[in-house]
Amino acid sequence: MTVAHAPGRPRDPGVDRRVAHAALELFGEVGWAGFSMEAVARRAGVGKASLYLRWSGKEALLSEALTVGLARVSDVDTGTLRGDLIQLAQQTLESYAGDTGRAALRLMLEGGAIPGVAEHYERVRQSQVLAARGIVRRGIDRGELPGTTSVTLLLDTLVGGAMTHALTTPADRRAQLATHPERYALRLVDFVLRAVVAPDAGGTEA
Repeated sequence: MTVAHAPGRPRDPGVDRRVAHAALELFGEVGWAGFSMEAVARRAGVGKASLYLRWSGKEALLSEALTVGLARVSDVDTGTLRGDLIQLAQQTLESYAGDTGRAALRLMLEGGAIPGVAEHYERVRQSQVLAARGIVRRGIDRGELPGTTSVTLLLDTLVGGAMTHALTTPADRRAQLATHPERYALRLVDFVLRAVVAPDAGGTEA
């Protein structure tokens, strides 16, 4: 990612945060086709020249905004599978129910085709997949899940369920979900674990 700085002029973190927030809002609303430095500057209430002093172009601006502004799935190890999965579900709910949810969805749909952003998006996506799979594999290694548990099916159910819930929650209740994701995360994780560890649960790992 190439970021241009003005010689001798320190960056103002307040301006950077405002621009990043404006960039994510705009991207979420109009996608890459409608994304421009001029539009971000207007929304952030700063001069377009200020943006070019900080970023070389809209690709660099969006890439940094996505890096610092989006909630993302990260590897966690609370010591128990249930605790780890609750954290994973909460992170997913926060990603899609919070203020940047529309940008997260846009990124999932368009990220791979945006010049200057595609490689960054793929690295983040792969790291998130590996982190999620690592959580389940640790649970299997600790004997908290049957050895025949399908890592793919478990994560598809958990992460897909959290994402669907976030996206289908009515707008007037979405902020509450983003603020208190643990409430639904607890219910979802317990539901999934009951199904996986049931006596007749089986299958082969994908």
